Amino acid sequence: MKKTFILFICICISVTSFGQKQVSLEEIWLNYEFYPSGVSGFKSMYDGEHYTTTEKGDDVIKIYKNSFETGEVVEIIMDSEDERLKRMGKYTFNKSEDKILIATNTESIYRYSTKSVYYIYNTKTKRISNLSENKVMYATFSPNGKNIAYVFENNIYIYNILLGNTKQITFDGEKNKVINGASDWVYEEEFALVRSFEWSGDSETIAYFRFDESDVKEFSMDLFKGGLYPTQEVFKYPKTGEDNSKVTLHLYDLQTKRTTDLKFEKDYEYFPRIKWFNEENPQLVIYGMNRHQNELDFIISDIKGSSYVLFTETDQYYIDVHDNLRYLTKQESFIWTSEKNGFNHIYLKYLNGNEKQITNGNWEVTNFYGIDDKDYMYYSSNESGSIHSTMYKMSLTSNLGKGSPMTKITGTNNVTFSKGMKYFMNSYSNHNTAPVYTLNRTSDREIIEVLEDNSAFNKTLSEYDLSEKEFFTIETEVGVELNAWMMKPTDFDSKKEYPLYMFLYGGPGSQQVTDSWGWFNYFWYQHLNQLGYIVVCVDNRGTGGKGAEFKKMTYQELGKYETIDQINAAKYFGSLDYIDSERIGIQGWSYGGYMSSLAITKGSDVFKMAIAVAPVTNWRYYDNIYTERYMRTPQENASGYDNNSPINHVDKLKGSYLLVHGSADDNVHVQNTMEMISALVRANKQFDLFIYPDKNHGIYGGNTRYHLYKKMTDFILENL
Repeated sequence: MKKTFILFICICISVTSFGQKQVSLEEIWLNYEFYPSGVSGFKSMYDGEHYTTTEKGDDVIKIYKNSFETGEVVEIIMDSEDERLKRMGKYTFNKSEDKILIATNTESIYRYSTKSVYYIYNTKTKRISNLSENKVMYATFSPNGKNIAYVFENNIYIYNILLGNTKQITFDGEKNKVINGASDWVYEEEFALVRSFEWSGDSETIAYFRFDESDVKEFSMDLFKGGLYPTQEVFKYPKTGEDNSKVTLHLYDLQTKRTTDLKFEKDYEYFPRIKWFNEENPQLVIYGMNRHQNELDFIISDIKGSSYVLFTETDQYYIDVHDNLRYLTKQESFIWTSEKNGFNHIYLKYLNGNEKQITNGNWEVTNFYGIDDKDYMYYSSNESGSIHSTMYKMSLTSNLGKGSPMTKITGTNNVTFSKGMKYFMNSYSNHNTAPVYTLNRTSDREIIEVLEDNSAFNKTLSEYDLSEKEFFTIETEVGVELNAWMMKPTDFDSKKEYPLYMFLYGGPGSQQVTDSWGWFNYFWYQHLNQLGYIVVCVDNRGTGGKGAEFKKMTYQELGKYETIDQINAAKYFGSLDYIDSERIGIQGWSYGGYMSSLAITKGSDVFKMAIAVAPVTNWRYYDNIYTERYMRTPQENASGYDNNSPINHVDKLKGSYLLVHGSADDNVHVQNTMEMISALVRANKQFDLFIYPDKNHGIYGGNTRYHLYKKMTDFILENL
């Protein structure tokens, strides 16, 4: 305990010590000097007593077996100089842990989807074999470790490890027409569902999605890449009010080699999740959801395709899809989280239809980790404050409504458990403390080993003159309390007036004001502080951490109340003696770009400058799952779409406005910026524009990030 206390004290001192050096853009975005260390390849082994980590050198790839109890290396599982493994990415073990499935040469497709060359490494013989000669998607061991399923060219294949042969089980996959076992673009982006197949617990059945994209309209992007003629990337993208893929669910039986089509009594627009339970008598849990996403059926199906609805959840606004679902064999029940009492809490759902609320209070459960063999459940919540995250332990039979804290320091705690939940790794950070990774014993919460304390990184930081991030709340004109943070120059003088730079995101359920490490943007704000700017961030209504009503009150009117809050916040800051009310600027990315565009137009008398990176400029141009969740369709809610579209407020623009977009943004299409340009030109409004060729929504690669942040910094200096 003494060692741990000293550790955290030293970190805080090192971050806040007075240094002489100034933060430069080159150090942030070219040299990446402000990148703390992590724990590479951490993965619990099946015995729950050991975990693995990786080491990737120029010539050798190693996988270590470590003891949870001591944190020490007990075995080197893999020590390979094989060229085929040099670009090793994710890896998984089979159940007996004598084989490792290794993804290499991974290529991104969209935000989450990838394809890789996979190899099977035999830990006993040290031999390496190809899963396939091709780059394939989502290769996954069966629970018994005898087979591997994967997706190639929109079809599902099964590789038999013992026999070394491959069997194709779907045959109608075709680009931009039919997808088997993987998700379409909008499911991937908005439901975070990429691998759309699941092995049953007995390894005898594969449940999979089939997406028929035939009726979904295509979107095309020109790709330049230095060629004489551009090429086109064409993909299916359902915009608001437009047709989705027709999604069906199927069961493939490995023994009979037959496929069963699942049928349901209702027509569902979406199936955001499937999950198997009950290994001895496999049954499939299916989420079935309507297009408005305010009604979710919890469906149970057997392997013969017979199904029934266990329970239905409804909401007057919308229901967020999550993975907080666990089947409890002993209780014949499910763990489920719901916002139906106003805050996200844990419920026990019995197979007879009854339920019991487990946690309760005016705070939110933010993550559910699981239940151990003694019926203690583990979850994270913001009970200690809406900007904090703490992990708790609570008996399933408790009637207290809240648990006891398992992580000891206030800030943000992200936890990864061992199999069986006897141990956990905690990644702790706060606004001034880079992530600290510790190995912990669940029974007494004690730290076994500090895996990474980032002491070298903190030593580097101690050489710089860094500002503190101050947290506080703002009460708006309508009596709403908003979370905020502020960063001032280290030589701040309350008798002087400073220009104000506001950063925001502001989208539904998001949080930018959290007591956590700020990564690269944190150092950009430090750079702006050094240039004489005060930097602030305010979480407007519609953001997360404060219950369902606070989050969902923007329903059918995205942008309206968020903009009001940001304008009111700017007015408040402008009233402070040390802030120049004539020099207030605002910047955001994606939803934040949408918000900064509304701020500089609707709030033209308040904001002198705005930067919008990859902004939505009219929700009619965005995908239907995300937008309709909050807005319904344009056919149902035309005024909600149009009244708060920046395109329809360009005539109000007075200040300096910079538009930035990547031409290959598959998410927020550059169409948004092009339509904004047209509207600005029609209104005879001057503005600045920069397009990054062939860059996606993240706008990165090579010198791109440095170039972007240099451009934004220069624009701030010139116009604020």
